[in-house]
Amino acid sequence: MSATQVHDTGEKPTFYLTEDHHPENSTMLGFWLYLMSDCLIFAVLFATHGVLGRNYAAGPSPADLFDLSLVAINTAMLLLSSITYGFAMLQMERNAKMETLVWLGITGVFGAAFLALELYEFYHLIHEGAGPTRSAFLSSFFTLVGTHGLHVTFGIIWLVTLMVQVRKHGLTHENRRRLMCLSMFWHFLDVIWIGVFSFVYLLGVLG
Repeated sequence: MSATQVHDTGEKPTFYLTEDHHPENSTMLGFWLYLMSDCLIFAVLFATHGVLGRNYAAGPSPADLFDLSLVAINTAMLLLSSITYGFAMLQMERNAKMETLVWLGITGVFGAAFLALELYEFYHLIHEGAGPTRSAFLSSFFTLVGTHGLHVTFGIIWLVTLMVQVRKHGLTHENRRRLMCLSMFWHFLDVIWIGVFSFVYLLGVLG
């Protein structure tokens, strides 16, 4: 536990911590717990879609709505962003600040492209009358895919914030820890999206 010490020198007492007040292990443990809670959220959403995914209410089915070529391009954008983030972490290990920022920037561009294509898909579906209120299937689809897209949005905001911090303060121990946490979060979103692509899109169209 943290402790304080007082020097009796006749002057005003000086208090200071003798231990790190923010140990790295607790940060990583806390972030793993957060990811596990996110796993539970997505597990519930996947289960809900599994139950409601065939309830079309005499409306369009996945085969009528989904463009697998567009979804494949979108998937490639997110997977490429995961690869470029890995390059950023390699540059971080080399203590190469500018190279790390470049790869983080490329990761952000791929992430933004993923979001843009997802928003285009949502707009197209709603324009065709296949909004989230059309059927139980579409309600579960928009909730699951939209929740993942919201996570990617937060990830991009976090990414930009860390780029500012690294540019200003360099690859300090704290920034390295934050980049590592974001790395786990970003790769986690990739894994979730592979499940969405396989379970929602492929099985929906081909199943």
